Amino acid sequence: MPDPAIRTEHILVVDDDPRIRQMLVRYFEDEGYRVSTAADGHEMRACLLKGAVDIILLDLVLPGGDDGLGLAREIRAQSDVPIIMLTGRDDVVDRIVGLEVGADDYIAKPFHLREVLARLRTVLRRRTAAAPESKRDKTEVFHFDGWRLDLDRRQLVSAQDREITLTTGEFDILVVLARHPGRVFTREALMDLTRGRAHEAFDRTIDAQIARLRKKIEADPKSPALIKSVRGIGYVFTGKSMG
Repeated sequence: MPDPAIRTEHILVVDDDPRIRQMLVRYFEDEGYRVSTAADGHEMRACLLKGAVDIILLDLVLPGGDDGLGLAREIRAQSDVPIIMLTGRDDVVDRIVGLEVGADDYIAKPFHLREVLARLRTVLRRRTAAAPESKRDKTEVFHFDGWRLDLDRRQLVSAQDREITLTTGEFDILVVLARHPGRVFTREALMDLTRGRAHEAFDRTIDAQIARLRKKIEADPKSPALIKSVRGIGYVFTGKSMG
């Protein structure tokens, strides 16, 4: 059993099923994490007021008028704490909406505890690697290789302080990639996350948008350094964060 002293991360489990809460508490405490639980939005808010939480496992369907998507939006309006959605509904639309409102990952029930642990560790590692030195400004802005990507203003500015005009599709793809540097996305995943399955499109739509995006942000679009192709799979963002 891992020594609890080697971990300081605090997990908040928000789920109305007491069996799931108990199962997750036992498992993650055995792994050395500190775990708090909440059965609904009211208990979640009370727990968040008590102290810092490092990551939230949030059920999509909850009693009392608060659903997981609404609570995720509420959390995101106040904090950038990582959120992993847990749900019995394996609906791609729910998954897309969950990610769009700010969830970092999405796991459908029933799940394997080892998978939840692996995904949780991945999200925490990514957050640690990307954590800014100062959190005084809550505006979400990405800096990479001299570029500034401002999500609130939907604005991309070059190192020469020149604003680059992007289409909605180009901007959304860049946001998805910049949020997850080093993560390989298939064309289908990019389509899901930026357009949703309600839109009928072909792989070439994503390829065309990537090509246009490269022309706008790459020093050499034919030899890209920021958005690279992964043969037979899709694309990966390799821009270097400037802090």
